[in-house]
Amino acid sequence: MKFSKLFKYIARFTFLQATITAFTIFYFDRFLMNQYEFGYLIIINNLLEDRDRFYPFIQNDFIKIDIYLAIFVFVFLIVLYSTKFYTYVNELTFSIDNKFFGEYLNIYLLWTSFLMAFLFLFRFNVVSRFYLFIFTFLVPVILQIFRNTEVLSSLLGRSVTNESFITFNLSDDSIFRSLRIMTFRKDLGNYTFDIENEFNDIVEKIDTLNKKNKLNLIIINLENQDSLPINFENYLLNTNKKILLISTKQLVFNSVFIKSESEEKNSYLTYFNNDIQYGSKYILKRALDITFSLILFLILLPLILMIGILIFIKDRTPIIISQNRVGLHGEVFKMYKFRTMYVDSHEKREELSDLNKNDKVIFKIENDPRIFSGGQFLRKYSLDELPQLFNILKGQMSLVGPRPLFEEDTEYFDKNYMRRLNVLPGLTGLLQINERNASEFDVWYKYDIEYINNWSLGLDLKILLKTPFSLINNKSKGL
Repeated sequence: MKFSKLFKYIARFTFLQATITAFTIFYFDRFLMNQYEFGYLIIINNLLEDRDRFYPFIQNDFIKIDIYLAIFVFVFLIVLYSTKFYTYVNELTFSIDNKFFGEYLNIYLLWTSFLMAFLFLFRFNVVSRFYLFIFTFLVPVILQIFRNTEVLSSLLGRSVTNESFITFNLSDDSIFRSLRIMTFRKDLGNYTFDIENEFNDIVEKIDTLNKKNKLNLIIINLENQDSLPINFENYLLNTNKKILLISTKQLVFNSVFIKSESEEKNSYLTYFNNDIQYGSKYILKRALDITFSLILFLILLPLILMIGILIFIKDRTPIIISQNRVGLHGEVFKMYKFRTMYVDSHEKREELSDLNKNDKVIFKIENDPRIFSGGQFLRKYSLDELPQLFNILKGQMSLVGPRPLFEEDTEYFDKNYMRRLNVLPGLTGLLQINERNASEFDVWYKYDIEYINNWSLGLDLKILLKTPFSLINNKSKGL
């Protein structure tokens, strides 16, 4: 087992040990023993009696109910982790009939049998039977939530059921449509191409769909192909999406990369996930976003209220506006901003287009007539962006990432720049700490691709630390 995978196992095991032990002790004290005044004394006497009979070398200091409960949870988790059904979720299986209920039932049966055996062997015989019955259902819920990153990601704003996929050359009655990986995701349609000669057309179709839809998973039935053109292979590896390839022959790749391969129904399934903000990485990023955005909101609350009053005095309502922007994997969301322009200013982009001296994607006007008095100051120091802290808390944005653009702007993205849709858009980013005044699309492109290629939580933290200095030292005209 690789060190990184071993570290994840140990980290998750430690987290579950701490969480379930703390919950078990709390529940035991608050509910299981709440009705029995002398229950603790009875159980301690039983434990001391067993110690004298079976393990007299243990000192009295270790004969404590909490220690026994912690050891019980530890042994249970060791057994649980030795089972495949809990530690490994295979997306390429057909076991979809039971879905989450069947997975929960397996955990419930194992937990309940261990719990009852523990209570019987160590004579915890004065607990409330009613609350014990309820307890048997609660811990499996915790275990199911933290079984894999998908469930926890759903709680943090990225649910599998909100993801979508497209298929190529996969018939509606194909057995592979029963794979777990497709079961919980939305089908955007199946498209038929000549697999041997139309790879470029597949690329064009993927990019076209992704400009209009949220796209997370690409499934291609290669039929009897045993390899991919090098350009198409590189394209799939660089899409930063989940890719499933189905072929009657085992595939040979030009590049070396991490993938999962299996043989099902006389076909070979090759799956790789290059979504860079997925699973544990997404969870850690969201935890960072939620923590920091809450702290920032509390610190900046007086300033936020003052800005709201200023806007109301200058131009009445609305104080905060929302605009359709494109987010993670092409999902359109409402982005919040303090209003710095007169009402309906965005609709005037067309008639003012002659004043725009920048690229088609970046729309900025020198001394923009749509901005009311005082609005330029808010935009200069990006104070108009503060309401996006709510977008961050909702999981639509991150503190760090490429700035979210309008829906109509995505039509100018080439197949390489489409990758910017595969990370959460951000309040700040590499562009903002380097060249905040940049009006050339090539500059935006450079920093966005650099961020995607080098993304890590460490990079996010560095950008966050440098952002205040960039606000002070550089002038900004806002987006």
